[in-house]
Amino acid sequence: MEWKKENLRGLLLVVCGGIAFYSLLQNLPAVAMAVGWVLGILGPFLLGGAMAFILNVPMRAIERRLFPVRPGKQVKGRRPMALLITLLAVIGVLVLASSVIGPGIAEAVRSLAAQVPAAAERLWAQISRLEQYLPMLESLLADWNMEDWKNITQKAAELLQTWGGGILSSGSMVIGGVVSGVSTFVIALIFSFYILLQKEKLGRQGRQVLYALLPERRADRTLEILRLSSRTFSSFLSGQCLEACILGTLFVVSMTIFRMPYALLVGVLISLTALIPIVGAFIGCGVGALLIAIADPWKALGFIVLFLVLQQVEGNLIYPHVVGSSVGLPSIWVLAAVTLGGSLMGILGMLVFIPLCSVLYALFRDYVKTRLSQRHVPVHKWRDDPGGPPN
Repeated sequence: MEWKKENLRGLLLVVCGGIAFYSLLQNLPAVAMAVGWVLGILGPFLLGGAMAFILNVPMRAIERRLFPVRPGKQVKGRRPMALLITLLAVIGVLVLASSVIGPGIAEAVRSLAAQVPAAAERLWAQISRLEQYLPMLESLLADWNMEDWKNITQKAAELLQTWGGGILSSGSMVIGGVVSGVSTFVIALIFSFYILLQKEKLGRQGRQVLYALLPERRADRTLEILRLSSRTFSSFLSGQCLEACILGTLFVVSMTIFRMPYALLVGVLISLTALIPIVGAFIGCGVGALLIAIADPWKALGFIVLFLVLQQVEGNLIYPHVVGSSVGLPSIWVLAAVTLGGSLMGILGMLVFIPLCSVLYALFRDYVKTRLSQRHVPVHKWRDDPGGPPN
């Protein structure tokens, strides 16, 4: 058997890859710690890249519609103006949502505070009914000696000291976490601005690196996959926002028809939480049911029934068709992607797995069609069932 250079290189790569994989398995805690350390350093930049990708979707539409590029004419400040309008639009949506949610929650708190005196009277009445058990309690306490009380008070003091130290350490950790989170967000936001303002230059530099490091054919394929991923994730964001708006509108209309309180507030809450696929609406349902229960517990029960009905319509009809059509993924695979992503990575997996599965679906579909064409398989053999309909 002749050993060619390509065979030796492939064998060497397999052996080195096996040794590296075995070493990773043997030192998995250290590897996980190293990966966490690297992600902690790169966290602001990864977050900034994600924010830039999300903001680029509306900014690109604004740039094309309000500042179109005409041959021979250049609009000065086109990109900064589009970015400024995008930021103002995002801030406007957040302010509008807070203007609806804030007064509604304040009203619910005032309603709850108004019910406190009546609840206190009912509690006092229940306590008064327990007076008949006081002689029994006195006899029980009389059986305890002073040593028992000393042990109880000593254990209570130790417990309070432990809790106090834990509260102080937790408070310092919370303050440190808030400061770190705010600084990370600010750095990520500034980094996303730089990406958005110079995305063409960064894209050109990235393509130069790909063609410099990879063979031309592999670089072309890599860029094709990256473009497909970008289109798919952008379409997913648009479809997710559209689906959230549809679901919130359904709740506002249906709650108004059935004369339920806080219709607009609950609709806005569900629209915001529905941005998380499948389970996000349940979070809005819990908050909405709690707010409605303060005003009328029976209507809160009716709201839960209404939510279950609309959730079935949304989960089985609206969501797979709206989001699935936006990413080019059939409805059945949308449900499968959400289920698989949620079981593996939680909420983040639900957000990522739908566009990721869409990219894999498109790549595999192209691969299958290419293989069928290369093997010269007649179209009628795979398009129609050669055995005919089942009996």
